[in-house]
Amino acid sequence: FFPRLIFGTLYPAYYSYKAVKSKDIKEYVKWMMYWIIFALFTTAETFTDIFLCWFPFYYELKIAFVAWLLSPYTKGSSLLYRKFVHPTLSSKEKEIDDCLIQAKDRSYDALVHFGKRGLNVAATAAVMAASKGQGALSERLRSFSMQDLSTIRGDSSSTVPPSVTVRTSSKQSHPKPSRSASEGTGSSGKC
Repeated sequence: FFPRLIFGTLYPAYYSYKAVKSKDIKEYVKWMMYWIIFALFTTAETFTDIFLCWFPFYYELKIAFVAWLLSPYTKGSSLLYRKFVHPTLSSKEKEIDDCLIQAKDRSYDALVHFGKRGLNVAATAAVMAASKGQGALSERLRSFSMQDLSTIRGDSSSTVPPSVTVRTSSKQSHPKPSRSASEGTGSSGKC
């Protein structure tokens, strides 16, 4: 684990930094090819670790492969990139871009959908906690009318009881009417 971490990640990261800092295009391209191959290797190893971990010298072979990728003599990452990765990605680039655009659109729609559902669940939980007298939350929510909270929840069709009782302390023996219920006699506006 540690040799791969040091030689497969930290060493190339440092030399990538140096290539960027020196603005040496040749070194920059060399390290970009390495990182592309290393990303594919890391992805593949997620699956091969499950099925091939029993294979003798499996972990040692992975370390040797990373050393082969890094070696300036074998130029393994450059060889794999030029022979396999670049031609494959070039031929499939349009399809990959289309899939990524579709995935991005679907993930945005899902994020909006689940975000709305999350807000509805949170608002419902807050209303339920306030109506059952759950301490500090009920004190903070007391300034809202139940109609306001129902609107936040998105359930305009649900009926809200005209008066909701909130218990502020467990020592209290009788329920206290909420602020919105007591305002009904004195003022007509919402808080």
